[in-house]
Amino acid sequence: MGSTSSMLTQYDIEEVQDHCDHAFSQQEIVSLYHRFCQLDRNGGGFVSAEEFMTVPEFAVNPLSQRLLRMLDGLNFKEFVAFLSAFSPRASLQQKIEFIFRVYDTDCNGKVAFDDILSILRDLSGSFMTEQQRQKVLIHVLEEAGYTKDSHFTVPDFMKILDNSDVKMEVEVPID
Repeated sequence: MGSTSSMLTQYDIEEVQDHCDHAFSQQEIVSLYHRFCQLDRNGGGFVSAEEFMTVPEFAVNPLSQRLLRMLDGLNFKEFVAFLSAFSPRASLQQKIEFIFRVYDTDCNGKVAFDDILSILRDLSGSFMTEQQRQKVLIHVLEEAGYTKDSHFTVPDFMKILDNSDVKMEVEVPID
């Protein structure tokens, strides 16, 4: 499974399935493997940030640079684990943990006001002023019982998003 020129064995498929907590069926894993091989243009068994940017939907995503930080240099098993948060079979906790990793820009296990503000800046672009972004974010945090000085951990994200209907799903086409 190290090189993309080899085919997946049944053992490889089951190993990947275990690694992603069975978020994908065996057929979906095979389809994802074919897509991974298409992305891995040099056949080295890893997908670089540049190779990910060849996916049009990814390239235009306002969070693409943050996602690239998480994606650059993934092997196939890591690639599937990354995508598992988008599976309809993923738990709410798995989805929230993924969102947390996107927001945790400095990878310190905590999300601060400035981290969230930075994401909001990426998402809103020039449609909001910096002052408007800060005002909205402070209001949302206060409504949830937090302040501008709060630092959030995964359990905080779970508490805030637990009753939400988080939708992060992609359909894996079966070849």
